[in-house]
Amino acid sequence: MGRLSQVGKFTSYLLLSAAFGGIALAQTVEEVTVTAQRHAENIQDVPMSVATLDTTHVEALFESGTDVRALANALPNVYAESSNGRVAPRFYIRGLGNTDFDLAASQPVSIIQDNVVMENVILKSSPLYDLADVEVDRGPQGTLFGRNTTAGIIKFTSTRPSQDFSSKLIASYGEFGTSNIEAAAGGGLTDTVSVRVSGLWQHRDNYIDNAYLKTNDALGGYDEKAGRVQVLWEPVDHLSVLLNVHARSLDGTAAVFRANILTKGSNQLNSNYTFDKVYFDQGANNPQKYNGIGSSGEITYDFGPVTLTSITGYEYTHGYSRGDIDGGNPTGPGVIFFPSESQDGLDYLHQYTQEVHLASVTGEPLFWQVGGFWFDTDYADSTYTDPTNAPTSHTTVRQTNVSYALFGQASYLLTDALKVTGGVRWTEDTKGLTANGPAIAPITTPVRLRGSNISWDFSVDYAFTENVKGYARVATGFRAPSIQGRDMAFGSPYSTARSETITSYEAGVKSELFNNTVRLNADGFTYYIRNMQLSAIGGGSNSVKLMNARAGLAYGLEADAEWAALENLTFTGGASWTHTEIRDAGLVTGVCAQCTVTNPLDGNGNALINGNPFPQAPDFQVQLTARYGYPLENGGELFAYTDWWWQGYTNFFLYKSKEFHTNGNYEGGLKIGYVFPDKHFQIAAYARNLTNKPNLQGGIDFDDLTGFVSDPRVIGIELSAHVP
Repeated sequence: MGRLSQVGKFTSYLLLSAAFGGIALAQTVEEVTVTAQRHAENIQDVPMSVATLDTTHVEALFESGTDVRALANALPNVYAESSNGRVAPRFYIRGLGNTDFDLAASQPVSIIQDNVVMENVILKSSPLYDLADVEVDRGPQGTLFGRNTTAGIIKFTSTRPSQDFSSKLIASYGEFGTSNIEAAAGGGLTDTVSVRVSGLWQHRDNYIDNAYLKTNDALGGYDEKAGRVQVLWEPVDHLSVLLNVHARSLDGTAAVFRANILTKGSNQLNSNYTFDKVYFDQGANNPQKYNGIGSSGEITYDFGPVTLTSITGYEYTHGYSRGDIDGGNPTGPGVIFFPSESQDGLDYLHQYTQEVHLASVTGEPLFWQVGGFWFDTDYADSTYTDPTNAPTSHTTVRQTNVSYALFGQASYLLTDALKVTGGVRWTEDTKGLTANGPAIAPITTPVRLRGSNISWDFSVDYAFTENVKGYARVATGFRAPSIQGRDMAFGSPYSTARSETITSYEAGVKSELFNNTVRLNADGFTYYIRNMQLSAIGGGSNSVKLMNARAGLAYGLEADAEWAALENLTFTGGASWTHTEIRDAGLVTGVCAQCTVTNPLDGNGNALINGNPFPQAPDFQVQLTARYGYPLENGGELFAYTDWWWQGYTNFFLYKSKEFHTNGNYEGGLKIGYVFPDKHFQIAAYARNLTNKPNLQGGIDFDDLTGFVSDPRVIGIELSAHVP
């Protein structure tokens, strides 16, 4: 046995030597540049939790014509869902978000596209294409990005024009007539002017039958078109002017609600669920249409010791979604206690933003930046309680929102290894509401809410070695007060919520190991929210009511990793665990009409929700991607790429029940293809939702046990070309 043991040890030594020898010969992980602090930095040098998605992963997520919700579970502690289909997505970071489905809802996750904030939930659904970077900054961003960033921000940056010609075409076709075509081209027009033109077309055939109306292929499809033109003018070395004009048009299907696909006492899908069949008697097969256009101008002037930047943005959109809300008809599936359909939409939305930003030269012991921000929006959202008789059921709520802010931040390198960073921001925010409709007395004198706040952050980061750094950060944030008027369409008053504030603590380590073949960043965090804004959705009264909890508490761990295992084999992975908890001993909410509530009830049948998790907050998430390339003698490459995620316990509503939650959702994708010897062209077969798992994503709780479910598996082919 001793001899065998020695042989075993020697064999293990050889295997480890081979493994680490392979690592030594492997390619290194590439440097990742982010703009979490409003200037370009190596992600390893930023003293906060930042994550990015590489191009390969982004292209895989959207190859089957999916929308921005595809980002759900793509990164640790990032989640997204929607009960409005492809529009009005709801984002969550570290468990913090807003489940309100109304078009006036504010969210604590800010979406920034090409340096312009997309505040309204419809703008947050803007199609993604020709992207250069996808970045997530976790935790409050109250200094540099302002109000409504208490959870964090997600930034999308388009590929900018340059003097060098480049182009790309990605075209895929799959099941259900699913088509996705993304194209872009650009280069220099003159020595000082360059341009880039990008476009997207996504299509899916209607594939869901309406068995009640005996209509085949009645819903489930969509046509999404989007385009963008960017012009960059650089007349001299120290001046650049970037103009951006973009538009989108969507004609598709709103969310598909399915009656009684849950059985009382269980959260598992039952036989009433069939992915390609519904039983609607109302809703006109759930149409959804939105159109929008926007523009921005970014002017940068380099004075030498400082750089001045101005960013001006304008967005306009309008459209509607209609749906059969109960998900069935008087005969079923199951027991439908009363029929329900509605239509919500934006009659118009205008958003104007202006930012001026002055920053010192990077690379000095002292770096500082100051700026000002102005935001102005006005919009009208309409609700039709009976879309068939629109004139008698039409209630319109008009809202305005004006916000101003001044901010500043500075970093100082105390030693070669130790840096401190601090910042502060003052924000003033005002909202107004008027309303008119048959169910209410007109509100002509605006209802006004005002909030102001001084938020700040402070961080310390220390380089233990060249490749291992630690940091600690304290940050505060502010979400402006909110007004919710949708209930007025049903004869109830509007509701309001006071400003919420957050204080967050996090500490982490950022490292590049094994000769820079492994990047591993990990952190722990905790945050405390005061006057937490919550939305009581549904319940027996089918209301949408804003309220404040006394507080909310969360803490957790998260990690992001990349491993260049071999020259042709790479892995990325991530994981997060998050505990969230509502803290308000007296807070109650209405409950579902038919489900099994597990919270204690008060004397009026309302649930006491103290201690409950935040709604739609996964308690853990795990991600994994892998790509292997097999080089061929002709210079080409065969490759396989796969990506997977796994999601833990997620409660849908403020109360807890046996039905309206999930635990163990997962999904995977696979792509197998060939890269031509010139490295410009690629052909592949793909599968999204490889195992065809129907993941329950949310519910409608006021009538029956209605839910909505993820898309089915799509298998297809993809052709792509990138030059250079």
